[in-house]
Amino acid sequence: MLKRHAVIIAMGLFASASALAQTETTGQAGPKQAAPAAPKAAVATPASTAESRTAAALALTHEPTYDEGTAQRIKDAALSYSDLAVRGGWPAIPADAKFTLGVQGANDELLRKRLILTSDLAADKASGAFDQDIADAVKRFQARHSLAPTGMMTPRTLAAMNVTVQKRIRQLEASLERLENTNFSFGQRYVVVNIPAAFAEAVENDVVVRRYRVIVGKTEKPSPTLTAQITGVVLNPTWTVPSSIAKTEISAHMRKDPTYLSRMHMEVLDGHDNPIDPHSVDWSGTHTPNFTVRQQNGTFNALGAVKIDMPNSYSVYMHDTNQRNLFSDDYRFDSHGCSRVDNVRDLAAWLLKDQPKWTRAAIDTEIATGQHLEVAMAKKVPVAWIYLTAWMTKDQTIQFRNDVYNQDEQLLEATAEEAAFFSNAGNHPLTAHMAQ
Repeated sequence: MLKRHAVIIAMGLFASASALAQTETTGQAGPKQAAPAAPKAAVATPASTAESRTAAALALTHEPTYDEGTAQRIKDAALSYSDLAVRGGWPAIPADAKFTLGVQGANDELLRKRLILTSDLAADKASGAFDQDIADAVKRFQARHSLAPTGMMTPRTLAAMNVTVQKRIRQLEASLERLENTNFSFGQRYVVVNIPAAFAEAVENDVVVRRYRVIVGKTEKPSPTLTAQITGVVLNPTWTVPSSIAKTEISAHMRKDPTYLSRMHMEVLDGHDNPIDPHSVDWSGTHTPNFTVRQQNGTFNALGAVKIDMPNSYSVYMHDTNQRNLFSDDYRFDSHGCSRVDNVRDLAAWLLKDQPKWTRAAIDTEIATGQHLEVAMAKKVPVAWIYLTAWMTKDQTIQFRNDVYNQDEQLLEATAEEAAFFSNAGNHPLTAHMAQ
């Protein structure tokens, strides 16, 4: 059950959300500055290597997505956007609008108004053609919505601008509800994976010191939200195939190609971890396997060269991959639930920094041997996998991401049902009797 104080928020602070949905977006002046300051524009950096992708990700901001003040900042952002909605929200930009740098266009001032209302453009820049000021403001907007910071009004940028203020409030509301129901023990050092953003952050002393692109679960196999402790790093790991994958995907491959397991360097084990003949196994896929499939370590291994152990009830973890080219994609929702981490050797070195033996060079050297090795953490590091489609960082930048798993509305509907339950219970004779 959702926490009752979260329900109270739903009944109070966000009770006007349904009414706000009826508000027309007229583009009137926004609230007096409870609104966020303009975010910094992202710096375009080549993304051809793991190191350059990591550097580009960290250059976006050193502000953590998730810290002890995130919930309160989301409340502040929601209040600001609610005020903006009451005042009329922001104008919609016509789908056929054309914008050219240095050329006066019919919708240039409408675009300026739209950007001013969310503090992406300074208020004294309300008139004029599409100039460098607007291009820079568009870059700021794009950075806040995880879009390529080109400064051009691309179709995806236009679509993000035309999401209504009411929808953005709902995203803030859902993100707040999740945090109100998350119990995470922040440490001096911790790791956060924000699933909708497809990024992982290594936080130390309240500052993001590493940020990595990650590949998280497909929409049909979503990554779970969780909190755990990172207990160790495995170099040159083997991969024990989950039974669900063995039943469906491995069985399907074996029916088509009986040599599949040997080609993929996989073996079949019985309940005592003894190898058995793959041809003695029923690969029909009609029942739960009573065997284990394990892939040997090596360059072909699906976990790559590094696995990060973080025991949890979902049996998911963070790891490398043998398909590192996928980290260059903007859409990174392609795993079975685990989190593949770009430049994961760098993360491993950061996790093991208190153990002088395990420098990045030492990790690379050990991996080169090809030998399986498990390195226990001298001190465990907290990790949280969260699902925030909206949040505000300490520099007052409000960030939005797509609800890739369509979980926001499901959560808010459940919250509304529970709020209605408590409201009805308040009028029940038994409730009055108990109050007396």
